[in-house]
Amino acid sequence: MDNPKNLILVIFGASGDLTSRKLIPAIYSLKNQGLLPGKFAMIGTGRTGFSLDEFRKKMQDSIIEFSEEAVDKDQVTSFLDHLYYLSMDNSAPADFFSLRSHIQEIDDKYGIGGNYIFYMATPPLLYGPIALNLSNAGLTGQSEGFRRVIIEKPFGYDLESGRALNRTLHEIITEEQIFRIDHYLGKETVQNLLVTRFANGLFEPLWNRNYIDRIEITSSENIGVEERGGYYDNSGALRDMVQNHLLQMVGLTAMEPPSSLDSNAIRNEVLKVFQSLQPIKEEDVPKQVIRGQYTGSLIRGECVTGYRYEKGVPKDSRTETYVAIKFFINNWRWGGVPFYIRTGKRLPTRVTEIVIHFKPTPHHLFRRDSGKISANQLIIRIQPDEGILLKFDMKEPGAGFNVKNVNMDFHYKDLANVRVPSAYERLLYDVMIGDSTLFSRDDEVETAWKFLEPIQKAWANNHEIKIFGYPAGTWGPEHANDLIEGDGLTWRYPCKNLADDELYCEL
Repeated sequence: MDNPKNLILVIFGASGDLTSRKLIPAIYSLKNQGLLPGKFAMIGTGRTGFSLDEFRKKMQDSIIEFSEEAVDKDQVTSFLDHLYYLSMDNSAPADFFSLRSHIQEIDDKYGIGGNYIFYMATPPLLYGPIALNLSNAGLTGQSEGFRRVIIEKPFGYDLESGRALNRTLHEIITEEQIFRIDHYLGKETVQNLLVTRFANGLFEPLWNRNYIDRIEITSSENIGVEERGGYYDNSGALRDMVQNHLLQMVGLTAMEPPSSLDSNAIRNEVLKVFQSLQPIKEEDVPKQVIRGQYTGSLIRGECVTGYRYEKGVPKDSRTETYVAIKFFINNWRWGGVPFYIRTGKRLPTRVTEIVIHFKPTPHHLFRRDSGKISANQLIIRIQPDEGILLKFDMKEPGAGFNVKNVNMDFHYKDLANVRVPSAYERLLYDVMIGDSTLFSRDDEVETAWKFLEPIQKAWANNHEIKIFGYPAGTWGPEHANDLIEGDGLTWRYPCKNLADDELYCEL
C-alpha cells in the first residue's frame, strides 16, 4: 500500500457525533495499522469551548467506546499527543486567520511541509462559507504541499443548490481537491461488487437484459430519527439516502467494465449509467414513486413514537421517512429491465443489499408443490453479515422430482485472520494518498440530482400525491408492492442474517 505524505487533518465540527463515533476511531485504527504518515497531526474545531485536555479526554472516551478492535492504553496516549483543538466560529472570517496561525505553528513543530486536509463534518449549509473562509485565509492554495477538502453528504438539496455549491467550490479550488464522501462506497462489500462482476467469467456474461429479470436495492434502518428530527425534516429519505447511497450502488451495479482501475475510468462509467437513467415525468411520479412516514406502533412490547410526534418534527410534516422508486436504464445492456430501490427508517431490521433476480427458465419442467416457479437470485449483502448468497433449486432426496430452493453463501466473517476495515478507514486513507475512486465527482452529483428533480417538483407542486403511513417495525407502505412488475412478485424481505429466509427471520 502507498504511504501517505506527512499531513495535518483539520476537522470542522469536531465536537459532533460523526467525529466521536466514526472519524476518530477510524484514524486511531489507521495509526495502529501503520497507515498514517510518519508526521501527522489533527486539529479539531468547533464552537464548543473545550480546553486541549478536555478535547483529548473526549476523543479518548470515543476511541474506547466506538473502536472495533481492542484498545491499548499506551497507544491511545501516544495517539492523543497528536490531537489539537481550536474553538472557532465557522461563519467568522477572522477565526480562519487564527486557524491558519494554529496550523502553521503545528506544521513547524512537526515539519509537515504544507500538506493539509480539511474535513467538513458540519451541517451542509456551512460547506460553502467554510470553503470561502479557507480561501480568504490563504489555506486552499497548493504552492506548498497539497490542500484537499472532504465534504459529507448531502451535497446540496436539489439540482440548483448542488450546482451552486459546485460553482462556489470551483471558484476557489479544483475538482481534484474535492472529495465528496459517501461512507457506503467505503464498505468492502460495495467495492467487492466490481470484483464479483469483472473478475469472474461466471457472472459478467449473464449481467444483462437477456438473463436478468429485475434488480432490487434495499437500504433499511430499524431506528427512527432519534434526536435529529429538526434536521431530518428538512432532508427526508430522498435527499438523505437516494441521491447519494442508493444511486451510487445503482451505478456500480449497472456500469460497463472500465478501461482500467484509474479513478476517472471507473467514475466515467458510473456517470454513463446516471446519464442513461430514463427520466421520470412529473405526472408519472405517483405510479413510479411511493413515499411514506412511519406511524406509532408496538415493537416487541415497546411503544414506538410516530414520525410526526418525534422531537423537532412539525405535526403536519410531509417529509418522507420511506421512499421506493421504480425506474429503467436506457442503454443496450439494461433496456427493459426494471430497477427497484427503497430506503426507510423504522423498518424491521438494519440491512443494505443488492438483489439480482435472474429470469426463470423458459421451459418449466419442475414446479414446486405450491405451483410457483422459482428463479435464481444473487444477493450481495453490504451490511450487516457481509457476504454473497446464491439461491438456486435442487432436487429433494427421495422418489420423484420434488424441488427445493437452497442457498450457497459466503460470509466475510468466515475468512480466518482477516479484519474488514470500517468504511471511514478506507475513505480517509484514500484521501490521504489522493485516490478519488470512491468519491463522487461534480458531474455525477449534478446528474443524480437532475434525475430526482421531477420527483421533488411533483411532491412540492401536487399535494394530492399521497404520503402513506406505515406502522413502525413493518417493511413500509403496502402500496410499495404495487411497483413490482409481474404476477405474485414482491420485494425480498431480508433478515439480519444473510442466509436466513424471510420465513425464518429473527429480526
